[in-house]
Amino acid sequence: MKRRDFLHRAGAGVLASAWAAMGTGAPGPGAPGADPKRPMNVILIVADDLGAVDLGSYGCKDIATPHLDALAKDGVRLTQFYVAAPVCSPSRAALMTGRYPQRAGLVTNASSGKAALPSDQVTLAEALRGAGCRTAVFGKWHLGRDPGTQPREQGFDEFFGHLEGCIDNYSHFYFWSGPNRHDLWRNEEEHWEPGAYFPDLVLREALRFLDENRDRPFFLYLPSNLPHYPLQGEARFRTMYEALPSPRREYAAHVSTLDAKVGEVLARVDALGLRDRTLVLFFSDNGHSLEERTGFGGGSGGPYRGAKFSLLEGGIRMPCIVRLPGRVPAGQVRDQVTAAMDLFPTVLDFCGAAPPPRKIDGRSLAPVLESAAAPSPHTVLHWQTGNQWAVRDSNWKLVVNGQGLDPADKTFLANLATDVGETKNLAADHPDIVSRLRALHEAWLKEVQEQ
Repeated sequence: MKRRDFLHRAGAGVLASAWAAMGTGAPGPGAPGADPKRPMNVILIVADDLGAVDLGSYGCKDIATPHLDALAKDGVRLTQFYVAAPVCSPSRAALMTGRYPQRAGLVTNASSGKAALPSDQVTLAEALRGAGCRTAVFGKWHLGRDPGTQPREQGFDEFFGHLEGCIDNYSHFYFWSGPNRHDLWRNEEEHWEPGAYFPDLVLREALRFLDENRDRPFFLYLPSNLPHYPLQGEARFRTMYEALPSPRREYAAHVSTLDAKVGEVLARVDALGLRDRTLVLFFSDNGHSLEERTGFGGGSGGPYRGAKFSLLEGGIRMPCIVRLPGRVPAGQVRDQVTAAMDLFPTVLDFCGAAPPPRKIDGRSLAPVLESAAAPSPHTVLHWQTGNQWAVRDSNWKLVVNGQGLDPADKTFLANLATDVGETKNLAADHPDIVSRLRALHEAWLKEVQEQ
């Protein structure tokens, strides 16, 4: 079935059943009001280059994140949550499609004329729009800037933000390499507000969207550009952390800025009386950056080795928090192995929306979120980034050509049950396990490339 056919059928079938269950016809503007039976709202917040342990709820002691910590207190905090890649675009592609990046068709960072999320993929926004949600994305897109790959061609009704990987937060010019170009857009139109702080602009759009859609189901995707470089935190937080060494102090100010913006969004949800029917999800797309543009550090992986670009735990094992009052228990922790591509089927599950008729690699986390006794949805997970690859099977993890490893450890085997920091290479001691995991990877790589 083609994507267009799926979206048409999903829209007709799911909408009809949803509104029929409510005893009303198809909704007009502003409908269905405050009816508690209406389809649920979804707010999906993605941090950018956040360290694996840089939230208070994950053990951080020197950065204040009160709003995200409160979110964790009100929901479930996942401790073995993995993103699908240690870099932005393929990680987000897996989130948006529920598929490994190799199956989703985007294995490197998106760039004009070179790489983008293919238009034949079914995104979470398309699935939820078919279920009657108003959809919007405000922030960093980074899944394609060419025609056919922009947000409103991938299921979003509204877009405000930048299309590529990073911008200066005040000039809104691309912050990477030449040519020097402006990258701030409202839908397909270039938008100019020089001097305005980009996180404030995103917050403005998010609050407006919440106000305008308070009486209808919505999907609000907030892919933040924080704490990604350039590290331009708010002045109040720069002052708060001035005693920390650089670049930790600049990074900390950016993290607290992110936390403050999240807090304002969640406060508006509460003010509108939407908390009990709004699914909120938060995670980071990959680990902290060690690049020159971020001062060669700032973030922390805590006990985990590795960072952004690496398939070691510090590059791919991220914080993730889920809140839904009445269904997701408050203040609990889940240790099951989970993945960002699981959020696609999880959201559809909670919303009662139809999944696309194609291979989905993610699994709904509803059972895990509802019960600590539920089994892990994955016994095996795979990663491939350039010539790096990794596979985790139960507690065994094999990393080949891993960034951040000594060249002598080209083939690195760890038992995460006893060595979560991947400090000791057990490959020579367990050649049978290395062989088995290598065979798993080769079979997986062949399978995802064929579909």
